[in-house]
Amino acid sequence: MKKKDIKILLVDDEQDILEIVGYNLSQEGYQIVTATNGKEAIAKAKKEQPDLIIMDVMMPEMDGMEACENIRKIPELQNTIITFLTARSEDYSQVAGFDAGADDYIAKPIKPKVLVSKVKALLRRAKTNDDTISTTTLVVGNIEINREEYKIISSGKEIILPRKEFELFYLLATKPGKVFTREEILDKVWGNEVVVGGRTIDVHIRKLREKIGDDFFKTIKGVGYKIEF
Repeated sequence: MKKKDIKILLVDDEQDILEIVGYNLSQEGYQIVTATNGKEAIAKAKKEQPDLIIMDVMMPEMDGMEACENIRKIPELQNTIITFLTARSEDYSQVAGFDAGADDYIAKPIKPKVLVSKVKALLRRAKTNDDTISTTTLVVGNIEINREEYKIISSGKEIILPRKEFELFYLLATKPGKVFTREEILDKVWGNEVVVGGRTIDVHIRKLREKIGDDFFKTIKGVGYKIEF
């Protein structure tokens, strides 16, 4: 996909942030759409179906966390990458962001050139995952995983997962019983270009346990995770 075909939704209640970030990304050739609060972000996301959403956390009417959770419930936006760009850099805030379904968490202030590099890395990694992971349906136990449609059917029930949760689950499910180290998971799901903390994996595993079943996922202390059916 060429840059001119990539659409980015910027969500922030500060007009100067929208202008600065929007200008730098549009200079790279990306299509830019803006919103100033969470409710508007959901409406714009439904209408525009962006490839990437860059969103502030603290906003009027609806904050970024709630907006992210709502966007993740929209089936046609399951492949959309979401990253928070916020002044809140506390660990608990970052965990909450990943918990809401975000793919990355970027702290303000950040230099425009660095932000552009982060955006390129996120988009590049998303393309790599799409190109290298098989699109055939994978069946393990009583669970059917459709990589092409980002859909999981468990005992006849459809389960919708955010992109990174899906990719993590798919990775583990490709080799039941194999222990994937944290380094392998970060490399294959997030990639070397995107810096995330080790707790990110823990958050995603916890969400998968809640949605798919706690018994499937096994923690190997000091090593990583595996899945058993």
